[in-house]
Amino acid sequence: MLEKCWLFYVLLILLLSSPVLLNEDVCDANLKSGETSGCGCSTSRKEEPATNHWTHENHDQISADEGKLSLDGMAFIAGGAFHIGTDEPVFVADGESPRRPVVISDFYLDTKEVSNRDFKTFVDDTGYVTEAEKFGNSFVADYYLKDEVKQEIQQAVAGAPWWLPVEGADWRHPEGKGSSLDGRMSDPVIHVSWNDAVEYCSWAGKRLPTEAEWEIACRDGKQNRLFPWGNKWNPKGQFWGNIWTGDFPTTNTGEDGFKGPAPVDTFPQTSTGLHNIIGNVWEWTADWWQVQHQR
Repeated sequence: MLEKCWLFYVLLILLLSSPVLLNEDVCDANLKSGETSGCGCSTSRKEEPATNHWTHENHDQISADEGKLSLDGMAFIAGGAFHIGTDEPVFVADGESPRRPVVISDFYLDTKEVSNRDFKTFVDDTGYVTEAEKFGNSFVADYYLKDEVKQEIQQAVAGAPWWLPVEGADWRHPEGKGSSLDGRMSDPVIHVSWNDAVEYCSWAGKRLPTEAEWEIACRDGKQNRLFPWGNKWNPKGQFWGNIWTGDFPTTNTGEDGFKGPAPVDTFPQTSTGLHNIIGNVWEWTADWWQVQHQR
């Protein structure tokens, strides 16, 4: 009953995280999801069989010296038969039920979320312009905005009035005009759309993970647990991830050490070496988001 901790409390459009390399030729740059993040491959996805299992053909393991790709900073995640989802969802609207079987192949996943420093290297190398930069705005939680900025905003997200469209908000300017990345180069990049994420991944020679791959990596070999390390968020008083602490969305106590995103190498690793696999920021996966699943 692992519930994905999507408590993204800083900026809405979104993080780019944990690119993935699979030991097979599967991916589809046309699949989208508003849930999690990773990177792209140049070959096409095999058509899904008419079953509630995810099955793929096995291929020889990709070597670290093939092309420009390096496995440095990536964790090996063993494939097999697993269950994802839960029959006891905390938030039914998230579409995490029912618990259902999946079969995946071995793959590699970046051990850290993509940092501002990583993304800047990509932009410097390619001249890429993100969609938030093209649109001229993105969404920011009002908690992080100055009063004079909030006074100029007349719109908000229906049902989530703390999400405000901010002119000039993009990955270089997390809170809009006048903000910068000073002191944040190790923080995860935000205001990154699914299309931006795919472009970054393609540049890196990787691809976005599927939701099933992401969840298997997140579970860290466990079943029927709320978090990768167990059922308590901060066992013995130790924090293992970064979420909003306090009265959301008005008061953030920062008792986990952060009132905004934590650097990508913060908090204990999973057994496979992954940092911040839950919490910190929202992430992208390759899949379309859906709320109905078959067992």
